[in-house]
Amino acid sequence: MLFVPVMAKLNFQSSVHVFCFSLRIIEMNNHSPPLTFKRFQAIVNRLELPRKPLPTITQEQMARCQTQISENHDERYGVPSLKELGFKTQGDRSHVWKGGETEALERLNKHLDRKAWVANFERPRITAQSLFASPTGLSPYLRFGCLSCCVFYYSLRELFMKLRRRSSPPLSLFGQLLWREFFYTAGTNNPNFDRMEGNPICVQIPWDHNPEALAKWAEGQTGFPWIDAIMTQLRQEGWIHHLARHAVACFLTRGDLWISWESGMKVFEELLLDADWSVNAGSWMWLSCSAFFQQFFHCYCPVGFGRRTDPSGDYIRRYIPKLKDYPNRYIYEPWNAPESVQKAANCIVGVDYPKPMINHAESSRLNIERMKQVYQQLSHYRGLSLLASVPTIQEEAEPPMSDDSQASSSTAGQESTPTPSPHQPTPAPSTPPNSEPSTPNSSPTAAAPGAHTQRKMSRPSGLPSKQFKSQAHQSSQRSRAED
Repeated sequence: MLFVPVMAKLNFQSSVHVFCFSLRIIEMNNHSPPLTFKRFQAIVNRLELPRKPLPTITQEQMARCQTQISENHDERYGVPSLKELGFKTQGDRSHVWKGGETEALERLNKHLDRKAWVANFERPRITAQSLFASPTGLSPYLRFGCLSCCVFYYSLRELFMKLRRRSSPPLSLFGQLLWREFFYTAGTNNPNFDRMEGNPICVQIPWDHNPEALAKWAEGQTGFPWIDAIMTQLRQEGWIHHLARHAVACFLTRGDLWISWESGMKVFEELLLDADWSVNAGSWMWLSCSAFFQQFFHCYCPVGFGRRTDPSGDYIRRYIPKLKDYPNRYIYEPWNAPESVQKAANCIVGVDYPKPMINHAESSRLNIERMKQVYQQLSHYRGLSLLASVPTIQEEAEPPMSDDSQASSSTAGQESTPTPSPHQPTPAPSTPPNSEPSTPNSSPTAAAPGAHTQRKMSRPSGLPSKQFKSQAHQSSQRSRAED
């Protein structure tokens, strides 16, 4: 049995989600979903442990379950092949994700073999290898119920307590599962959670309608190798790393193309094996600064971000073989390569590989101004200088975009504020800590126009008061300079 991207079209909550968990959280939060992760964690801390999973069915139990079947049973009721489903299979690469519970449990065991990581809860360092699918990846299995959330939770918990002499594990150990529940809870009783119109928590942003640009993005023809490699991997394998999801989501929405997050969400829903209705919609709102997150003046550079993650460009060479002979210096921006280099690589930009469809530096600056105007129309917004004291990417937890559990504690991607040079951004802090702005029940970003919501500013934990004020002042001055 193999996972195929078409399965991600099924639009329902994962069978491993315990619905009463969300209802209980909403009840404890004055009958409304908590819209900050910090508030959500605080409530979860007060909940009792989830029920333990039932034992796995044994071969002996299955042997006692017998029934008469017809001789042509498999022919009539067997799992259809990809060809029978209408998919073209000729020339397909070997499938990365093998379906089923047996495979899921084997992967879980490999995941738990990393005992030092579980015991110390160290954050894995993001490398170029992180961008490729891992044999310990679990997200599609959690998505389709091949792996129970409860089994995963208690496996981690029991191993941690064994290695740490029965000390209670921190909530952060279960970060991946908590993010799923956070978005499940946020989407509860909100049938418009996956769209902008009629969605009470989503900022109404006048996105552009550009089908041609959307198609180039979806098909990996933007002219930016980093973006195109990501979208090619997604289409071929049905999975991409969560930092790659951040990069392409930002590029499509507030970073470059100014196209609605709803369009990107639908592409992910079609192609991602682990696409989950609530997590997918919530993550797209987050990364487009439509809800939950408002640091719109940080955006991912489609050249610099990938280069920092994979300086050698091996990821690009794998998924865009046309560029495999480009030297490292030009692999992320082949349009800057001299004509002699392009000819030597047998790939002429504009002929064999598309030119960049947009100027990143110009478009990102324009889009930041657009976002400013949108936010200034919200009654709770007091100008960009106010955001100087809002925790930056370093303090704000980032969503995983329904990412693989192998990276549940991975560091977040480096973002950058656009500068005059389109490919030399100033990197922002890259590690998402465990704190978030302290707003009890609502997200200022999500407040509808006309709502009177005031954000309580607080110094991030661990940051000295003088240092915090100094950073806030510097950020404020920089923001005014951009104005």
